[in-house]
Amino acid sequence: MDAPPLERKLIGPRLLFVSRKCLDRVYALAFAYRWTSEKKYADKAVENMLAVCEFSDWNPSHFLDVAEMSHALAIGYDWLYDYLDQPTRDKIRAALITHGLEPGLARCENKAWWCESEYNWNQVCNSGLAIAALAIADEEPDLAARIVAAAVSNLPFALKTYGPDGAWPEGPGYWRYATEYTCFGLSALQTALSKDFGLDESPGMSKTGYAPIYMAGPTGLYLNFADSGEKQTHRPAPYMFFLARNYDNPVFADDTHPLLKNRGAGTLYVAWYLPPSKTPQRPSELDRLFNGPVHVATFRSSWADPNALFLGIKAGYNQVNHGHLDLGNFELDALGVRWARDLGADDYNLENYWQKQKGGQRWQYYRLNSLSHSVPLINGQSQDEMAASKIIKYRSQKSFAFALVDLTAAYAQFAQKVTRGAALIADRREFLIQDEFVLKAPARLTWAMTTDAAIFIEKQSAILSLEGKQLLATILSPEDAVFTTGSAERKPPEKPNTGVKRLLIDIPDAEGKVTVAVLLAPFTQNAQRLAVPLVKPLIQW
Repeated sequence: MDAPPLERKLIGPRLLFVSRKCLDRVYALAFAYRWTSEKKYADKAVENMLAVCEFSDWNPSHFLDVAEMSHALAIGYDWLYDYLDQPTRDKIRAALITHGLEPGLARCENKAWWCESEYNWNQVCNSGLAIAALAIADEEPDLAARIVAAAVSNLPFALKTYGPDGAWPEGPGYWRYATEYTCFGLSALQTALSKDFGLDESPGMSKTGYAPIYMAGPTGLYLNFADSGEKQTHRPAPYMFFLARNYDNPVFADDTHPLLKNRGAGTLYVAWYLPPSKTPQRPSELDRLFNGPVHVATFRSSWADPNALFLGIKAGYNQVNHGHLDLGNFELDALGVRWARDLGADDYNLENYWQKQKGGQRWQYYRLNSLSHSVPLINGQSQDEMAASKIIKYRSQKSFAFALVDLTAAYAQFAQKVTRGAALIADRREFLIQDEFVLKAPARLTWAMTTDAAIFIEKQSAILSLEGKQLLATILSPEDAVFTTGSAERKPPEKPNTGVKRLLIDIPDAEGKVTVAVLLAPFTQNAQRLAVPLVKPLIQW
């Protein structure tokens, strides 16, 4: 109610933050009016809508801005229709057509790149336009029919990216964005037309609610690959209620309910509400392999223990939208602390941030290249920008749960073969990260882990301390290798990464076949030390 008027001000090339403010305000205010019948809420919603109707345009050069603004005005037009007088209806509808649907249809007919994209722009733009078209379909049936037909035709190009098991290759942040708009689009079609043309049957869609659940550690932090936000946490999401209801899976809703405690719920939690199960439902398995466009494996020692061990490792394709050069990156939780972490995205407005081809400037930025990630380095160089990798073996056993990643393509310039193994061992009480190299020529190898912890080194051992907890790192192989440390801090215009460190093993003259194995064990004063495991070749895992 007290927010300042919306103005057409861009940040970099984007009006997106204004579109999202409008969307948030319209949902909240229009819902408050419908809930209470207090006209002050409707009046304020209309004030915001009319303000953006006066904009010269909704910034079609960055079409997400148009899609989200169209969504905002469509919801307000629909939910407040009986309250609006005819001149106001005409003005909002005219803006939806002029600033939203007509430029959208032109782009659909000319096959703009996002129309058939495999990633989030597809769902946002096509669903946003479809919602707007449905809102005025009774008054503009021909225009609406063409927009909806285009959306129904285009959305499968992105929805197939969820297949076969629901993971999203742009990372957990963009899983939220893509899935939010997928659910917006499906819900709009279902409620307006009583059908979604089979879109919700796309492979992986019924399982995608498991992705954020399995990729969040006990700390609440995600396995944070690609251009995700820094230290992105597992937050409540209303579309988990939609997915739970649509696919009759109470696990998705039951995961959301405890996340909602002590925080405001928001409009869509009510619109899509599903009550909690009498006995909360959890996933039936501790571990999960996501084996689609992004290969991700996660393992944990418990769902219920906040101090549980959690291990996540990713493979996939370095050229994926929003991707980093991070094949084989791992993250760890134990004792309620994130020990190995990912730095997340940098500023999207950095020069040539999206120049992702081989040799592109994107890969000069520290957060995006391999030098910031917990991945092997050969001769101090990043992974091949065009490389792809797969998880080639996965086991979920109580005593020894692991994934093996073939990283050969990422280091083909220097190595005949590179394989990484990541495991929970000793009945899920310790972590083991083991790399095997077959080098083409003598090279400098670096094992690296990015961490917020303070590091105390004594040759082949290191004690990491963070939040009053400790993790013991031990080099199992090579026998003569020692730990060193480095800094992840950077100078402007890049993000500073203040206080972030790198735990390193530097092998300057490696040759032939080399195995680097590191044991990482949560350390408590009263805990009995476990026997140091023997290093077995990965082929024997």
